[in-house]
Amino acid sequence: MSAMAARFGVLKTWFAAFGRKGEGAGPLPVRDRIDVAGARPVRISAFDQPLVAVVATLVLLGVVMVYSASIALPDNPRFANYSALHFLQRHVFAIAVGFVCALAAVQVPIAFWEKHASWVFLLALLLLVIVLVPFIGKVVNFSRRWIPLGVMNFQPSELAKLAIALYAASYMVRRMDVREDFVKAVWPMVLAVAVIGVLLLRQPDMGAFIVIATIAMGILFLGGVNARMFFLIAAVMLITLALFLAFDDLRRERILAYLDPWNPKYAQGKGYQLTHSLIALGRGEFFGQGLGNSVEKLHYLPEAHTDFLLAVIGEELGFLGVATVIVLFFWMTRRIFVIGRQAIALERLFAGLTCQGIGIWMGFQAFINMGVNLGVLPTKGLTLPLMSYGGSAILVNLVALAIVLRVDIETRSLMRGGKG
Repeated sequence: MSAMAARFGVLKTWFAAFGRKGEGAGPLPVRDRIDVAGARPVRISAFDQPLVAVVATLVLLGVVMVYSASIALPDNPRFANYSALHFLQRHVFAIAVGFVCALAAVQVPIAFWEKHASWVFLLALLLLVIVLVPFIGKVVNFSRRWIPLGVMNFQPSELAKLAIALYAASYMVRRMDVREDFVKAVWPMVLAVAVIGVLLLRQPDMGAFIVIATIAMGILFLGGVNARMFFLIAAVMLITLALFLAFDDLRRERILAYLDPWNPKYAQGKGYQLTHSLIALGRGEFFGQGLGNSVEKLHYLPEAHTDFLLAVIGEELGFLGVATVIVLFFWMTRRIFVIGRQAIALERLFAGLTCQGIGIWMGFQAFINMGVNLGVLPTKGLTLPLMSYGGSAILVNLVALAIVLRVDIETRSLMRGGKG
């Protein structure tokens, strides 16, 4: 009888709610699911455990593959003074620092990030200026992108990706009333992205600029900016990119090499990385050559532990390994968007747009890196998030995902009737 009474009570509540519809009653309140049989609330976990599990899987697989891809590097005279564990130790250290920072970030309320989004953006701009100062910024492969901090090198462009997600979300919340006015709604954001672009192209780091511009555009579009404005911005950016390539011989050569990497003119030059990446993926076939059995990582494929880690995964773990990585990134990106959509449904616009901006960042950068490794996109110098070797990249990635987790925690608290 108690079970029947519980069912009747739930049905009565639903019919009463639908009966009030159109009489000023709002949508049904979002609350925990109800166990009808026992009339008890079903417990909602305090945080998104599957998301944490997927992120941990990607990070741990990255540790294994970074070790495998870098173990032979000390045989190269360039790295002769390094031990076989050098890159693994630094990678694990960066993950440990990132984990501590993520634990701290997940304790910070989203209201704090909304209030200080502009200051985070200004900090990122300042660091992008500092890295260009001689004797401060570290030059690697003709690019000045890192600030030495002793224990690790920090790349300001990674912080800029998080900063633009926070700033664009904050901007859209503050300027909701002018979304239909192109000048008032769009140009201030375009100017902010342009300033970052000028600083990044001075390094140069065109890949990071493309990711940052995509994050900003995505948040503007998801925030409700008129679709015509969005496509106008996209057209302007494409024209700017075309002009940039027209006057930059190095980038133009990369595009031509990507279109025909096996051409003898490019195979030993700009197309060298791509051809060896394709060879590695071809050798992997379906099940791979076995963990640790990559040949291309033996000084044939440059940057195998950073930009071209997916090629090593393909050679050692085969199509099955690459497909697994793609599915994990797809699921993670989709889950981040779901968390953002849930926050927006509860009228937490900043939290929702920030999540979706981070989802664009993770998904788009992973897509570019995979596309470069598979030969469907030109070489951009972007790492695979959460997996490739790189201290500041993985640190900022973990902090960004901690912010997503904080949004989810606050959303679940509101769904339970708390204060978020």
